[in-house]
Amino acid sequence: MRLYPLFFRAAFSWMDAERAHRIGFEAIRAVHAVGAGRVIERFAFPAESLRTKAFGVEFPSPFGLAAGFDKEGKGIEALAALGFGHIEVGTITGRAQPGNPKPRLFRLIPDRAVVNRMGFNNDGATAVAPRIAAARRALERRYGAHRPIIGINIGKSKVVPLEEAAEDYRKSARALAPHADYLVVNVSSPNTPGLRLLQSVESLRPLLEAVREESSASAGRPVPLLVKIAPDLSDDDIDDVARLALDLGLDGIIATNTTIGREGLVSDQAAVEACGAGGLSGAPLKRRSLEVLRRLSAVVGDRLALVSVGGVETASDIQERLAAGASLVQGYTAFLYEGPFWAASVNRELAKAGVVTKGTARA
Repeated sequence: MRLYPLFFRAAFSWMDAERAHRIGFEAIRAVHAVGAGRVIERFAFPAESLRTKAFGVEFPSPFGLAAGFDKEGKGIEALAALGFGHIEVGTITGRAQPGNPKPRLFRLIPDRAVVNRMGFNNDGATAVAPRIAAARRALERRYGAHRPIIGINIGKSKVVPLEEAAEDYRKSARALAPHADYLVVNVSSPNTPGLRLLQSVESLRPLLEAVREESSASAGRPVPLLVKIAPDLSDDDIDDVARLALDLGLDGIIATNTTIGREGLVSDQAAVEACGAGGLSGAPLKRRSLEVLRRLSAVVGDRLALVSVGGVETASDIQERLAAGASLVQGYTAFLYEGPFWAASVNRELAKAGVVTKGTARA
């Protein structure tokens, strides 16, 4: 019998979702702070057979934690000890911002889904950068060459007009790129007004060029650069982004972010409507996320890395994404439902199955 789902129903299912997230995250950090993280790490760290390379970086496992859980780099070491092969921090913006008014995070438990309209709440790139730098040094001391990887996801500050977005992203890249193993340009959250307009090829090209130039200059090295796209793009737009990524020589595409759609949910309609606007994540996104992955893979092949996220819950889901062309796979929403030993369990199943990871041309 799995104990955490019972604990979730008793302790968290009735609680405001954002409060439950904060309590759970603080508990993970507290356990690590008192030294128990070392004990957990002994059975949670991925088997050597799961090591994989993407865009020149070695990952302990192809499975990692998507952006959104640790928005400000406050728990990287603790999350790494749970077995995630990488932790993607963020989304971080150039300016500190409180995010959207509360309540802004909601669970649809029958669908194993979450609706959020957080709005990139974070302390800003300049404040977050030292935390990530310290966490990276700690991981290097603890794990050496095979440490968990740190990705950094950056977005547009809400108060910045779209026409000034490139400079705002540059500000984040300037502060954060020196500490990133890879950098992600997020243009696909539905919770910052107008942000998704930047996914058009005409807007995306100069933005990505600006971030790449700034990140390389500030880090003193090429920093792998990826772009994160929405599942709500048309198939033609997905193809256009894939071709743009190849043309610019990007290192990867993360697919997909949350969806504004509400199709196929089994939760009571009144409960769905009560959540209001925001991005839907979790199991209902599984089919579309896989469709987008397969479409991207058909265009890019192994010329760049594809990172698949959306509806990932089990080791079988991860194997399916790897077989469909992903180099790496991320999860987030299932973490809220499965609990702190989710990554360790998934890694054990992957190792037992003898999963074969997929490299990229830039590996």
